[in-house]
Amino acid sequence: MRKRYVPLSREVIKAIILVCLADGIVGLSYGSLASADGFPLWVPLALSTLVLAGASEFLFIGIVAGGGSPLTAALAGLLVNARHLPFGIAVKDLVGTGARGLFGCHIMNDESVVFGISQTTLRQRRAAFWLCGIGIALIWPLTVITGAAVGQFIPDVAAIGLDAVFPAILIALIFPALRKRRTLIPASGGALLSVLATPFVPAGMPVLFSLLGLLTWRMRK
Repeated sequence: MRKRYVPLSREVIKAIILVCLADGIVGLSYGSLASADGFPLWVPLALSTLVLAGASEFLFIGIVAGGGSPLTAALAGLLVNARHLPFGIAVKDLVGTGARGLFGCHIMNDESVVFGISQTTLRQRRAAFWLCGIGIALIWPLTVITGAAVGQFIPDVAAIGLDAVFPAILIALIFPALRKRRTLIPASGGALLSVLATPFVPAGMPVLFSLLGLLTWRMRK
């Protein structure tokens, strides 16, 4: 009799659980920072459930808290999330169709895509994608709200280093990629453009100039 479901290996399930827990730690940091920066509780709650994209959410509160406009912050978030376009193509067979497909697109993130496309069979790919996506969709808002609630009682999150958690995680994630010349050149060019633009543009805009660093690789080809 043909099996209708192929279970994931214990190693894959363990890896998904660890990734979800790691995202939960970042969610605590994000919620605490949002609360400490003066955002009402509904803002991180709405972002964590409707946007469900950590990098864009951090970017949004960072730009607005630094004096930038919400429109600029939203634009920057959309640019950061532009990577979801190729993601959608990569996992089009995993998200499903109809209402299921809409929810599948909503839980699509870096982690669920990686786990989804790295499995052997289609059933395993679907199982990994949905398990990781739903896990993050549940733990992210929960930890964000917990962090926001705790952050109301922390006078200065910078004093205990919470403001450095997300940048440290991003650096740790991108550092291996910077060993490759193809990544190092655009990243360095973007960082330089962002620093040069800082004295001349409103808060929140330098991060948009950093995206022009992608052109440095094109110019070398």
